[in-house]
Amino acid sequence: MQNPNTRIDPDPVDKQITFFQKMLKLAGLAGLDPFILILAFVIILANFWPEPGIQEGPFSLAELANYGVSFIFFFYGLRQEPEKLKAGLSNWKLHLLIHFTTFLLFPLLALLGKTLFETPDSEVLWLGIFFQATLPSTVSSAVVMVSIAGGNIPAAIFNASISSMVGVFITPLWMGLFLNSASESFDLSQVFIKLIIQVIIPVILGILLHRKLGKIAEKYRKQMRYFDQTIILVIVYTSFSESFSQNMFAGFKVWNVIFLGLGLMVFFLLVLFIVNLISKALHFSREDKITAMFCGSKKSLVHGTVMAKVLFVNSVNTGIILLPVMLYHTLQMVVASILAKKMARDAEERGRTEKG
Repeated sequence: MQNPNTRIDPDPVDKQITFFQKMLKLAGLAGLDPFILILAFVIILANFWPEPGIQEGPFSLAELANYGVSFIFFFYGLRQEPEKLKAGLSNWKLHLLIHFTTFLLFPLLALLGKTLFETPDSEVLWLGIFFQATLPSTVSSAVVMVSIAGGNIPAAIFNASISSMVGVFITPLWMGLFLNSASESFDLSQVFIKLIIQVIIPVILGILLHRKLGKIAEKYRKQMRYFDQTIILVIVYTSFSESFSQNMFAGFKVWNVIFLGLGLMVFFLLVLFIVNLISKALHFSREDKITAMFCGSKKSLVHGTVMAKVLFVNSVNTGIILLPVMLYHTLQMVVASILAKKMARDAEERGRTEKG
């Protein structure tokens, strides 16, 4: 018979789960998206247990990710309202600035920093930074930040939606300039064919079915968001599993990641500063300036992971290439949240002053 005073140590796995639950709770209290912590956990898992991520076959995780990409964009198309997209065309100066920032300013700034990455290993890292710079804007988080800060919400929805669709073409074009010379296996025509099958057709099909299924998509928006995040986690896991299994991160140190994060932070703040200056020069209203800053500076983790699945197929460097995308996503969420809340407080103070 067991002594009731005997102390039973908890199972190590239970201890890890409990620790992870506490971290998620702390992240929520700090205003940090718990999904970011889950991403970090998945990367650690890929390091210690990469086998499921590198298996091939019709029922492998890699194949699940392939099908998941198409479903993500189909659901995205379902949520688009053609009438609202048409109505948002009038504010053309704001639209031009946002898309100039997203698809031209970002890549050009990344090109200016290419000279800092001259070794073969760092060139792959720069390719990841450039890939991050060519991505379209986020949809949900950009709109949320604009809403918190008191910006032009209809314009934010319009630009974020258009950016996502335009990025499907522009991102591969930018990447083709460097992948063609770096890899003989990269064929831009094949990439576009794959993008048409996996992305364009599902989006168009979703938009066409919006009237019939749009309400259902909106009703289950939260569940679809969880589905999107699950597919992202699968893509991240398989990508990093491949990279870890090939020892692609062998030369990376903690300080490399820290310096990369600091560099991306400077990148983010520089873009915000430039957009703010241009917005003032164009005499934008406060609402339009906020929309330009948040929609122009944010980059989509969803598009980054799913397009990496298409652009860097069978590449052992995918994990390294995705590293800047995930770091930038984390930093933009934290900094943008702080800025949006500050702008909201400033607006409230001005309102009280005017009333007083």
